[in-house]
Amino acid sequence: MSRKTSIITLDQFKEKHFGKVGTTKRDELDEGYENFKIGALIHEARLEKGLTQEELARKVGTTKSYISKIENNIKEVRLSTLKKIVELGLGGQIDLSIKL
Repeated sequence: MSRKTSIITLDQFKEKHFGKVGTTKRDELDEGYENFKIGALIHEARLEKGLTQEELARKVGTTKSYISKIENNIKEVRLSTLKKIVELGLGGQIDLSIKL
């Protein structure tokens, strides 16, 4: 007996369960994902550089607790702070774009 499975895209899944782009529920989901993604990127870059949260915090002039909250999507990071983390703390650069 063969079982037919249908594969849907992430966008199709989000639309089915959270509504179309522009609805409150969908916009909250997408905003939360962007914050999660930034925290995950910082975490990955920090590990790649071999830094602890405390070492990164010291380089940036903040606390280990703040770095942890950003990485774990508990606290949103301001663009100016993100720039410090990436440039001063990780020795990288931010590539920011706006799509209209």
